[in-house]
Amino acid sequence: MKAIFLGCTKFSEEILRHLLSMENLEIIAIFSIPENFDISYSEKKVNNSNYADLSGYAKRAGIDYFLINSSKGDRITDYRSQISKYNADVMLVMGWYYMIPESVRSLIKNGAWGIHASLLPKYAGGAPLVWAIIEGEKESGVTLFRFEDGVDDGDIIKQRKFTIEPTDTIREVYDKATVASKSILTEIVTSGQFQFTPQNKTEIMVYPQRSPKDGEIDWGWSSVRINDFIRAQTRPYPGAWTIINNKKVTIWDASIQDSR
Repeated sequence: MKAIFLGCTKFSEEILRHLLSMENLEIIAIFSIPENFDISYSEKKVNNSNYADLSGYAKRAGIDYFLINSSKGDRITDYRSQISKYNADVMLVMGWYYMIPESVRSLIKNGAWGIHASLLPKYAGGAPLVWAIIEGEKESGVTLFRFEDGVDDGDIIKQRKFTIEPTDTIREVYDKATVASKSILTEIVTSGQFQFTPQNKTEIMVYPQRSPKDGEIDWGWSSVRINDFIRAQTRPYPGAWTIINNKKVTIWDASIQDSR
């Protein structure tokens, strides 16, 4: 199986390292996004707090490497002619911030596949693991799916569940999602067998992207929700915060002493 890889996060790095070690898969090109990048919902450049530089992997393996940076997220279309020449079986999109237009997906034999860190159709959209913890979920998972024109609404290929323990921070949950993702990809690549199951699009819940300003704590919430809010946004993310004596204070850890 020949694949084009798209990614720009630490999750991307973990998955890429895993894929490069597989005998049944050949990565023939890598596309990435800079650490500070343009995106449609922000007038200023956005910082990727979970950034990973993948250029070294491409250099060591002799793989073509490209950087994409566009406020409209469509500059990958500039590479359509080159992408078509790769004759790839699949485009693997693992940790990415731009839409992949149909004009690009159609160039790939089996389309573009992504891992979304939720059990779709739940928690489609941005920051699914953060939202799941904030909402007090006890279970989440990952979904390997085929991209379509909407937000995380394509056909499901495979899903894997994991638990969210009451003491898990975003780091632990992120690690669980990475392990589950590697397991799914290993199974699919090794067997070479997969099928596409359409989602019920009426059940898709799309959550918005999050930015550091969304981390302000509302002290009117219950102690349980405040604790979930803090552990959902602790390192490696910017953290939950509050204002004390006119100063912004970031809270990295918390525990509940009295649930009342």
